[in-house]
Amino acid sequence: MTAPAKPGSSPTSSSRSPGAADPSPELEPAQLAHHFKATRAATLALAAPLSPEDMQAQSMPDASPVKWQLAHTTWFFETFILAELGVPAFHPGFAALFNSYYQTVGAPHPRPQRGLLTRPPLAEVLRYRQHVDDHLLRALAGRRLSPDLRSRVLLGCHHEQQHQELILTDLKHLLASNPLRPAYLTAAPEPAPAPDDTVRIDMSPRTGSHVPKDMSPQPGATHDPERWHPHPGGVVESGHRGPGFSFDNESPRHQVLLRPFTLATRPVRNVDYLAFIRDDGYRRPDLWLADGWDAVQRHGWSAPLYWSDDLTTRFTLHGERPIDPEAPVCHVSFYEADAYARWAGARLPTEHEWEQVAADLPVHGNFVESGHLDPTPQPRPRLFGDVWTWTASPYLAYPGFTPDAGALGEYNGKFMCNQMVLRGGSCATPQGHMRASYRNFFPPEARWQFSGLRLAR
Repeated sequence: MTAPAKPGSSPTSSSRSPGAADPSPELEPAQLAHHFKATRAATLALAAPLSPEDMQAQSMPDASPVKWQLAHTTWFFETFILAELGVPAFHPGFAALFNSYYQTVGAPHPRPQRGLLTRPPLAEVLRYRQHVDDHLLRALAGRRLSPDLRSRVLLGCHHEQQHQELILTDLKHLLASNPLRPAYLTAAPEPAPAPDDTVRIDMSPRTGSHVPKDMSPQPGATHDPERWHPHPGGVVESGHRGPGFSFDNESPRHQVLLRPFTLATRPVRNVDYLAFIRDDGYRRPDLWLADGWDAVQRHGWSAPLYWSDDLTTRFTLHGERPIDPEAPVCHVSFYEADAYARWAGARLPTEHEWEQVAADLPVHGNFVESGHLDPTPQPRPRLFGDVWTWTASPYLAYPGFTPDAGALGEYNGKFMCNQMVLRGGSCATPQGHMRASYRNFFPPEARWQFSGLRLAR
């Protein structure tokens, strides 16, 4: 436990923050205050349908309770901004309880034990949020924040948007662990209309390797009349090109050599993936990386996470629902995505291939603002939203990347090992949080995120 830092004396001080953009109108105090208030309100709106009991529980070590996330996102603003202004801590013990992994500012409470923190109660966590909000908004109104501290506020807002998605993904895992299969929201939106050429598939389970004729795998294609984005390859620029916010791991912009390739315009659908399952995809070691095959055996995987044993329903944030054959397949690991691509006679794209195709496209798609909270069929192809796209790229530093000094340098750089990159955002991602250069990353076994795939060749 340390005393509040004096302005400029904290170990977090550095010339820029890991998400800092150049000073711009986006960082002017009035506009930044509006963005801050909207972000904080959106988090509380996600928590509004939940009981205190819902917000307390933790279903696995990789997930965090909603109550903890409400406090942790608040701790971020208190630690990295208000402490710099000399504002006393709301509670001295919160520094350890709600630190996630920033070893530079103290030893965090063990991640697997966050669900044991019954104290402080939810009401005190909400008071904590209000306390920090009030102080930060007063500082913005009084123009007391330097450009560097304003950039930290913007970073904190994007950090909180990451936790908004985690609130939904972690909560879904928690609710799915309940035998009652309770819904987060009971009223699901009306499904999006399917395209006129949709082929309705019998979703009843089959055994053995029989695959219906209209679902038989074809090399290099998913199983509707697939369309592809062609790219000529060559030496291209990759990484954040500005203007506006980005995380440090999206920079510096650098050159990459790409061979000519094509990228599927649509993600792989449930009906496509079901054909893989029925063709003994989970029982054929020749399709799998060695680590992936070990994971299949260790966990007993036979379908995506949340699918029923009879392959007819899947658990969603709206409760148990029939599997929509036209919706993108979701909650698959990198290993499953890679095995499917090999089965289909294709491969996963690299992150740079995905970025080159997406770079000049508008960030439109099924994001959290749609209210679906689940992947939906795509009458028109889109690269963003619905499901995160696993890529074949390990999460590594770009050439010339240097983490910042101090605690904020721990934000991204120290995780550049044993992780794979995902691109494009999901139905649980805030739309304003997404851009073509955004690099998400998870271990290859992870399945509780809204992760899917699209093919490349």
